[in-house]
Amino acid sequence: MGEFEPIDRIAYEIGPITIYWYGILIGIGMLLGWILAAKESKKVGMEKELLSDLLLWAIPTSIICARLYYVIFKWEYYIKNPGDILAIWEGGIAIHGGLLGAVITAVIFSRKQGISFWRLADIAAPSIILGQAIGRWGNFINQEAYGGEVSRSFLESLLLPDLIINQMYIEGAYYHPTFLYESLWNILGFVLLIFIRRLPIKRGEVFLSYIIWYSVGRYFVEGLRTDSLMLTESVRIAQVMSLTLIVAAVLVIVLRKRLGKAVLRYADRD
Repeated sequence: MGEFEPIDRIAYEIGPITIYWYGILIGIGMLLGWILAAKESKKVGMEKELLSDLLLWAIPTSIICARLYYVIFKWEYYIKNPGDILAIWEGGIAIHGGLLGAVITAVIFSRKQGISFWRLADIAAPSIILGQAIGRWGNFINQEAYGGEVSRSFLESLLLPDLIINQMYIEGAYYHPTFLYESLWNILGFVLLIFIRRLPIKRGEVFLSYIIWYSVGRYFVEGLRTDSLMLTESVRIAQVMSLTLIVAAVLVIVLRKRLGKAVLRYADRD
């Protein structure tokens, strides 16, 4: 079996500055997400400047929280290697931590600005899941977040291009491209959210649908991964979080309707 040269993690080197593909892909996801959300905010009558102001706070807060979440659950390593805590370009950010940071930022921002949190969350939801779909390709280039060992013939049976198959050849074996499974699931989720926001649904339900859709996919994909953050020897943190978020989102939808909180529709202007 031949050896394959993996894709270089470094995209460019400009003097002392090193630019990694991981960072480029995250940046692309953020840019496309902002463009998408800005267009939608205009349609629903929200000032684009409000969205820009929110992102100025939400993006760095999300990145910090995503990294902090990962570091906390890998503390045994980072306490011995504190110099690696800031090495975010090597990978190691947790979506659940980033999502938590974004939600906290949006709640505080919406209260200060006197606008609906649910309105902001609904507008942002398709952008978030699209960014996640793109960001997973950073894991692909870094050869991380992969699943258990498989054969090359299995990967070929998925009709994957050689670029992906060869990149999944890591330290003498082929592995499940779980990054791809989750990326495709997120793309489907993006299409679904764009569709359902055209339906007569209540405000907040686009975001809550995102939470449910993403969490279902993440739960099953996480079960295939070999690098999961673990709560115990057999319990994966991401699966616990996913189940918790699914239950919480369903309860919020039901309770808001029963308590008469879900009055405005997504399409209603403020």
